[in-house]
Amino acid sequence: MTVYANVGAPPGGAPAVEPSVPRPLRYAALGDSLTAGVGDRVEGGWRGWAALLAEALTPDGATARAPTGGAAPHAEPPAPFRNFATSGALTRDVRTQQTPAALAFGPDIASVVVGVNDTLRRAFDIAAIARALDEVCAALTARGTVLLIACLPDPGVMLGLPAPLARPLARRQRAVNTLVHALSARYGAVHLHAADPAWVADRSLWSPDRLHPGERGHRMIAARFHAMLTARGLTLGPPPPQEPERPPPTRTEALLWLATAGTGWMVRRSTDLLPELLWLAGGEMRHWARGTATRLDLRAEHALSRALTALPPAHPLARMGE
Repeated sequence: MTVYANVGAPPGGAPAVEPSVPRPLRYAALGDSLTAGVGDRVEGGWRGWAALLAEALTPDGATARAPTGGAAPHAEPPAPFRNFATSGALTRDVRTQQTPAALAFGPDIASVVVGVNDTLRRAFDIAAIARALDEVCAALTARGTVLLIACLPDPGVMLGLPAPLARPLARRQRAVNTLVHALSARYGAVHLHAADPAWVADRSLWSPDRLHPGERGHRMIAARFHAMLTARGLTLGPPPPQEPERPPPTRTEALLWLATAGTGWMVRRSTDLLPELLWLAGGEMRHWARGTATRLDLRAEHALSRALTALPPAHPLARMGE
């Protein structure tokens, strides 16, 4: 899966005859606030795991090279990288807005990490999510792009919500994660399982809002994706450092963030999220009182099964560069 580009040409304008050298891979990041870098603040805004991974996509041994003719060495340019992710993006936003832009960019590698915001919306529809995400994966792999995808933690657990609120969100996130697993196998994706209990429980990996990784968490995601890409034989530079560059926020800083930006987030989301959560909690409690709670799980499983069955046949995957 090494990507090559010819450099240099002998006098007279004839084609280059020296051996090809690896060029940096083109990387496009699609998704929501997790991929946009929220939680990993740097001067001027957010950075995040996708930007950290992009820095490691410069080929080994190509950081400096002497052009033909004995000129001074020049630095290898950083890997071409575009981050199309936006905070609050739903799966349909990735399909309709981000994917066309990513295809125009022509990536060798593309990460598609999305779905948590869908679970927090009133109009949660696993069939629509499945169709949209399948179309994204199909469009990218049809041009030979290597996919990076991830299943994600349950937001109810992350926020520490009471059981009547947490259970419906957990049911939705399980459905999205199961879908992601199925699409990972369908399209041969590099799959990061980021829903492990150990990952969720390690508070040092998370920002004060409890929904987004902090710098340490973003670095861990980047390092894990880097390791899996390396195992596939892609030409990469050294892995991103896992130790943070900045100290974690103090308790006072975390509380200040929650009282300002965190509160603003909740106010913006309450018009949609809060009524839906209360409606879901009410239904959950009624079923528990009747002893019929298992029906909710069965409905979710049947809806997911129908959504997966309804997907169109997968097309043969193209290889990188085809």
